[in-house]
Amino acid sequence: MSTAATPKGERRRQALVDAAADLLLEGGFEAVRHRSVAARANLPLASTTYYFASLEELIAKAVECNGERDLTVMRARVEDVTHRRRGRESTVDLLVELLVGPALITDDSRERLICRYERLTACARRPELREVQLRLRAQLDDILTEALRRSDRDVRQGQLRRLVATVDGAVVTALGEHDPDLRGLARAMLLDVVDLVAPALDRPDHVHL
Repeated sequence: MSTAATPKGERRRQALVDAAADLLLEGGFEAVRHRSVAARANLPLASTTYYFASLEELIAKAVECNGERDLTVMRARVEDVTHRRRGRESTVDLLVELLVGPALITDDSRERLICRYERLTACARRPELREVQLRLRAQLDDILTEALRRSDRDVRQGQLRRLVATVDGAVVTALGEHDPDLRGLARAMLLDVVDLVAPALDRPDHVHL
């Protein structure tokens, strides 16, 4: 039975989720098993079945945990973005930073990207992940909308999906081909579409490149 009615239970349940999320980053879905999660959390093996109805439920929580971690970083970055009119290149640089990561792609950030796209493809075979992905995607849309609003850009209905899909395609291609310049490919493709997907508002203000 899945339960965590006490503060101690909540802490143990969250420890298991955090452990599963870390294992997911390190080794993919195959790395998340009852025994490995319990060992990582330093809890008894039986705790995984006590707090979660199934391994699938635990994996779904781990996927959501990793997604929320990424979104927290993105939100913090957007909070630092000043509201000003941005040109095409500076808008694209901001979007690439949010969706791909900072200029220096570390091994950790690369693994997070791989984990993100494994999550996307896993939704096709794992129904329990689809609602998680929809929730994460809605939050991502809100973050991108705010970033574009602060850049004096028009966020057109239905166009955010096109924008994100452009980056997703570039990053998956670069990861699959072991291209070290993940950001460069995503940036080049975004430069071609950003003014169509999120055009600058029609104002006479000076445009900052």
